[in-house]
Amino acid sequence: MAIQIKPVAGRIGAQLDGIDLAGDISAADFTFINQALLKYKVLFLREQHLSDEQHEAFSRRFGDQVPHPTVRSAEQSNAILHLDAKETRANSWHTDVTFVANYPKISILRGVVIPPYGGDTVWANTATAYADLPGPLQTLADSLRAVHTNVYDYAAPRDTGEAGRKRYREQFTAQVYETEHPLVRVHPETGERTLLLGHFLKHIQGVSSNDSKQLVRLFHDRITHVDNTVRWRWQQGDVVIWDNRATQHIAVNDYGDAERIVRRTTVAGDVPVGVDGRPSQALLPSPDARSPKTEADKKHLAA
Repeated sequence: MAIQIKPVAGRIGAQLDGIDLAGDISAADFTFINQALLKYKVLFLREQHLSDEQHEAFSRRFGDQVPHPTVRSAEQSNAILHLDAKETRANSWHTDVTFVANYPKISILRGVVIPPYGGDTVWANTATAYADLPGPLQTLADSLRAVHTNVYDYAAPRDTGEAGRKRYREQFTAQVYETEHPLVRVHPETGERTLLLGHFLKHIQGVSSNDSKQLVRLFHDRITHVDNTVRWRWQQGDVVIWDNRATQHIAVNDYGDAERIVRRTTVAGDVPVGVDGRPSQALLPSPDARSPKTEADKKHLAA
């Protein structure tokens, strides 16, 4: 069966059928998948039911896997992040791991345990959000830079209690990261300009805290406007692939105390470059820091 592609929403997202991610994917089929990802930003695949090994093997087709810089990988895995709703719920808009300079280019998430209702994930297109800005606002955005950090009010589930929230915050911020990014990055493969914000953004450089909040709200509202998003109703065995350089996402926290477990890999990215050609700059733990280390780097350091 040939790969079939069906758009899910008007500006972002498409469903792929006729492909088995656990199988032997030809070079031509992988090129098709990658080009579809660049076009639609998010790809949805039903009935995959991958093992951890199959998940990681497919992830490596896009490049080096990169573990989370502060959260321990799942047991018997080099780079899979185990996300259990009992421990954390990412119910605020974000782009993955933007507190480091070379944040992941691609994220691949699979549904392991899905609640009977709720628990959808919503993605937004940061390229169309920029393209739709009036000219003067594009010029303003092009000129701004912002600091991102992992020290923020992370969305731990309410029913964990203060002790549970404290434990998770301590793990997530065991090493403090700060990075200055351009507010607009140039996509290294498509050349599109994309807005780079999300809940890791601490403040915009060179303006007051009040002005920073107003500017963030101005641009962020353009990203998350409902007609710029796609919403996915998970089923067990689903796999979702997204371009982390051109999207934000949020996990909707509307399923009470039902069980929800997903597992994620991320693929190493490059350092963003702004419209003016200036790259992102790591501030903490040091200007020379490049984190997280790739899977290959960690194996080399352990040898």
